[in-house]
Amino acid sequence: MSIRVLAVGKKHESWVTEGIDRYSKRLKKPWDLDFQLIPHSSRQEEAARTEESARLLAKIKPEEFLVLLDERGKMLSSPGLTKALRAPLDAGKHITVIIGGAYGVDASVHARANLVWSLSQLVFPHQLVRLMLTEQVYRAQEIAGGGSYHHV
Repeated sequence: MSIRVLAVGKKHESWVTEGIDRYSKRLKKPWDLDFQLIPHSSRQEEAARTEESARLLAKIKPEEFLVLLDERGKMLSSPGLTKALRAPLDAGKHITVIIGGAYGVDASVHARANLVWSLSQLVFPHQLVRLMLTEQVYRAQEIAGGGSYHHV
């Protein structure tokens, strides 16, 4: 069991890979991340959003706990994120995190999500979001285990 990340977009750029590797090496099951990249749609706006959303949902099993990253989602503190992720992990559920494409995701993905989480009200490049997500999952692991990485 691990946390799977479905991200619409291209392969990680080298600086992103370096940062993700830095934190990923420290992650231990069930907190480890498995990235799966979904190609961008060749369409534009609503058509792209619809096509990419269908591709994403096709990869989600009904029993999975789905976290959608969206700037309009719920703002969580690091301890709050730890609690939000720990509950499904402790229940033996697989977690999937979705990072949508340039046009976001449609209402069907929002409806399926168990948690819609916002890293910030700011919009970040998708490559940077992947790195930030990896660091936040590492931080959550450390908080859950009583580690010293997170200082209050």
